[in-house]
Amino acid sequence: MDKQALLHRVVSRQGSIVPFTFDGETLEGYSGETILTAILCERAVLRQLEFSTEMRAGFCLMAACQDCWVWTRDGLRLRACSTPLSHGLDLLSTPPIMSEA
Repeated sequence: MDKQALLHRVVSRQGSIVPFTFDGETLEGYSGETILTAILCERAVLRQLEFSTEMRAGFCLMAACQDCWVWTRDGLRLRACSTPLSHGLDLLSTPPIMSEA
């Protein structure tokens, strides 16, 4: 997966840094950000579409489509565009069963 950031902050953040893990890589976001914002400030894509090889980075950004799903390591599915980032999240771009295969 491409590691270059898709989003770039144009204003320095004043909030606290929030560490989290995505696909085994430790990343950092800021308090008040969504999971999607935090990931796309570190990477160019969020995940691969489950029905093709197309890479995705979110679509509607208002929790209406299903383009930004991510999973916790224990299998909870989250909409990255509307879920606030929280300290210590351990996230995956594919469901845990698919990730372990």
